[in-house]
Amino acid sequence: MDMLRGQQIAEAGLTDWRKLAQGLHARYLVDDFGTAARFVAAVGEAGDALGHHPSVSIGRGYVDLKLISDDARDVAGTEHVVEWVTQQDLDLARRITEIATEHKVDADPASVSHIELGLDTARSATIAPVWAALLTGSAEAQGRGSPSDEIRDATGRVPNLWFGDDDAHETSHQRFHVEVYVAPEEAGRRIAAAVAGGTVVDDSNAPSLTVIADQDDNTAVVCVDVSAAKTG
Repeated sequence: MDMLRGQQIAEAGLTDWRKLAQGLHARYLVDDFGTAARFVAAVGEAGDALGHHPSVSIGRGYVDLKLISDDARDVAGTEHVVEWVTQQDLDLARRITEIATEHKVDADPASVSHIELGLDTARSATIAPVWAALLTGSAEAQGRGSPSDEIRDATGRVPNLWFGDDDAHETSHQRFHVEVYVAPEEAGRRIAAAVAGGTVVDDSNAPSLTVIADQDDNTAVVCVDVSAAKTG
């Protein structure tokens, strides 16, 4: 199934869901574990009917869901298979929203968040096998079907590791950074809270990417997929 572009996701009007990184994310608030279990069981039945399922995490007071297709077809340029949002994700997201209403479970879309790792290097092809082994224990995690070097664990045990371009430096500098994906309506508050002690060092690509540094000059990036955000 073909991967969907940001505008197509935005036009779907998924009120409970936000596009973070490659997938759709939702958080539903629950009063107790029993409510969470019944809600997840209903979501499972809907997934069985559609032949597609979300990943699920239950915590105290919430149920987190993630929807992504591991066989999305990227037809732009060289055709390959990637993990991304497809039509089956939109269909199941809509059904889960209906189930939440039926179970009187409220969504909290502004609270969703997703963490990935970035590593700046000029030799991604050389070092990627090392990181695939360290993070997942499997060489198949490198690229995951695409021609890239990124490390993506099929089981979701560890964050994705992406490689950024970097030239050789004579002086030491930070190469690893954290990428924090948040909902569009949350980005401003998250950045404001961070700069209470830290500093914005690069907002040239804001609101999509805002680079924040702490007091020791360690950097992280606040990421927002504005292409998939509903407007108006």
